[in-house]
Amino acid sequence: MGELRGTHVPVLLERCLELLAPALGRGGRTVHVDATLGLAGHAEAVLQAHPETVLIGLDRDTEALAHARVRLARFADRVHLEHAVYDELPEVLDRLGYPGIDGILFDLGVSSLQLDAPDRGFAYAQDAPLDMRMDQTRGVTAEEVVNTYSHPDLARVLRVYGEEKFAGRIASAILRERERAPITSSARLAELVRESIPAPARRTGGHPAKRTFQALRIEVNRELAALETALPAALDRLNVGGRMVVLSYHSLEDRLTKAALAERVRSKGPIDLPVELPGSGPTFRLLSRGAELPGEVEVAANPRAASVRLRAAERIDPNAEQQGRTDRERSRRRVKAMHQPGTGSTAGTVVDPGGRDRDGRRGGGT
Repeated sequence: MGELRGTHVPVLLERCLELLAPALGRGGRTVHVDATLGLAGHAEAVLQAHPETVLIGLDRDTEALAHARVRLARFADRVHLEHAVYDELPEVLDRLGYPGIDGILFDLGVSSLQLDAPDRGFAYAQDAPLDMRMDQTRGVTAEEVVNTYSHPDLARVLRVYGEEKFAGRIASAILRERERAPITSSARLAELVRESIPAPARRTGGHPAKRTFQALRIEVNRELAALETALPAALDRLNVGGRMVVLSYHSLEDRLTKAALAERVRSKGPIDLPVELPGSGPTFRLLSRGAELPGEVEVAANPRAASVRLRAAERIDPNAEQQGRTDRERSRRRVKAMHQPGTGSTAGTVVDPGGRDRDGRRGGGT
């Protein structure tokens, strides 16, 4: 392993530690999963803050795992580093013998190591082979995608994963170019994209190739498909009181996260019943309203945090929650009953608008 390439500043580190602390610091051995280990900035801070916590770190990038292993060497007796994608979490936990976990962090998107390594092909501002694989030991490359996908498939990838308005034009330009010669460099692809986008649209929104490179990266690494599988699997393995924190960097990731959490925090019972039916209550509670955004100080210190959206949730005991709601409902009904008309006292007699009580007597008479 060579020298570390690039710099790494963990995004929203203090907020992540704050959210995970109640789950990891409740006494005895706890288990935390870093589902996107990267250069292990978040993982190192968790291990320092919680001396009894065992870390399971997953990453598909073998170079990142090598750097993380060096960084976490002093915690080696309570660290498991696994070459795996996060949708493989259940298999990893079963193999390691951990039926449940107490915390999990997803720091999604491309890592600092991948962005800053020019030979990986992730950056549109640097010329490199069109690879874009996070795991360079398997899978198709971005070069294969741009040189083999049909026009409809390529346009779909750019439109859906990159939210690119000019997806059709860019796909047409790619097909024309590859008829002359295969597209093999990130610089040539970035130039094709720039030429395909009308000049007025190029003046705003950053580099014109940004959305195309994002879309290809997501397609190459199956990021959204893996995330859609991984989120519910991770929620299923959390112990009661366990917490999940997700850092998303574009709307598609955040949308999947929001949907996965919404499924667990709402009741599945009929809305007109006064109490929850057994097994129909929520199993998680949200730890913030909506997605949390980075502050100005965070963005100034780490510009790559500018687009982050944080969501977090805690697993709750549905039986305890149901009993609590039942108790509150009973209390509410008792209070309501105290304010109902009495059956044997004058104080509880109801007088109608015509001035007579229910027995037909004039109000106030004897």
